[in-house]
Amino acid sequence: MLQTPPALPGDAEDAIDTPALLLDLDAFEANLDTMARLLAGTRAKLRPHAKTHKSATVARMQIARGAVGQCVQKVGEAEALAWGGIGDILVSNEVVGPAKLRRLAGLTKLAHVAVCVDDAEQVWALEQAAEALGTRIETLVEIDVGMGRCGVEPGPPAVALAERIAHSRHLGFAGLQAYHGRAQHKRSAEERHAAIAAAADATRRTVEQLAQRGLHCRIVGGAGTGTFEEEVASGIWNEIQAGSYAFMDADYARNLDAHGRPVSTFRHALFVLATVLSTPRPGVAVLDVGHKGVAVDCGPPLVWGMEDVRCVGCSDEHATLHFDPGARRFTVGEKLRLVPGHCDPTVDRYDWYVGLRGGRVECTFPVDARGAMR
Repeated sequence: MLQTPPALPGDAEDAIDTPALLLDLDAFEANLDTMARLLAGTRAKLRPHAKTHKSATVARMQIARGAVGQCVQKVGEAEALAWGGIGDILVSNEVVGPAKLRRLAGLTKLAHVAVCVDDAEQVWALEQAAEALGTRIETLVEIDVGMGRCGVEPGPPAVALAERIAHSRHLGFAGLQAYHGRAQHKRSAEERHAAIAAAADATRRTVEQLAQRGLHCRIVGGAGTGTFEEEVASGIWNEIQAGSYAFMDADYARNLDAHGRPVSTFRHALFVLATVLSTPRPGVAVLDVGHKGVAVDCGPPLVWGMEDVRCVGCSDEHATLHFDPGARRFTVGEKLRLVPGHCDPTVDRYDWYVGLRGGRVECTFPVDARGAMR
């Protein structure tokens, strides 16, 4: 059931009903501008990952700053963006099942839509769906460059699959998907550099072997918030699929730069606003949001601006905070900002963004692709 927005434009932050998903508009827009500036003058274009924001509104703001489109993981996410007017979408994942494939093929009537494969059976099924709807679908071969998840082996196996696509009447070979997700969260700069250097070698080798067979990679996509500068510097990737950069979360904030300091390229812009429900004893406060309202797969949330306060656990509807009772106290009804450990699944728990500027609500807008698991 779609919930009503938790706030109205003009409301003060303290008047927002909780739990609520807050977007600090100044920090958010600064993040978008920073990414656009960092990619300006390079051969790499930005195709942000909409699995982070799930919003046609955010997508349009990214495209206005030079992004070439969006990528998603699910057909349902692609539908939500296409219905919201986004015209260029890559499903950076494999799609399996007749119903999903028909939906994917149908979307090509609304937008330019591409998809990834890593198996000849997927190619055959994709062809059938495209033929049935009288369309043509651009297709990328996903290669495993270290993620250990989906992806055909780089080199000859990837070339063979690309040739299969190129010979199809209903598909077009568009390039490679080469995403190394595990590298994004390696904490030291040295570890991230080594992981992407190996991925670049495998990807470069595959691109060269494809060229020898007369196959051009219009797209070599991948990269994420943690490593995009490495992929750009390699000269191999030409589409960068960073998503979390727009919001940032507590997990990415743990990455370190070459000097061993926290990476500070982007600002925290996404928060969950929560209310203190109870102060049952000294040094303990309980909030009105648990893991149903803030993702904990990458650890508990941080309490914004309060490094001395720790979230020690979340249950369904509660988060418990511990702190030194001699240093601070909380009151029932007080509202606190939490920085999610992982922004993507946290966003998926909400129907609305509440956009804040200067301590007041400027706008609300929907999380269009919330719950789009199919």
